[in-house]
Amino acid sequence: MVRFISQRELRNQNAKVMDAVAGGETFIVTRNGEPVAEIRPIQPVRKTFIRSQDLSRNAGMGVRTDPEEFRRDLDNAVDQSL
Repeated sequence: MVRFISQRELRNQNAKVMDAVAGGETFIVTRNGEPVAEIRPIQPVRKTFIRSQDLSRNAGMGVRTDPEEFRRDLDNAVDQSL
């Protein structure tokens, strides 16, 4: 749920707003009744790099992929007509 708050309310209730954001709430901040900013929780992002120790550990897990099933999954997920 998105809540609208004024710039003054944000200034005066900063700690409460940050606690609410940490709890998953989103706020639109207004100045003179006009929206100027959005405050929302940060979405977790996927790691760009994998540590070599993690890669080695995962590679040794013995996960096997069936190439035909993998190809079928790709064909179903991606338009192959291009």
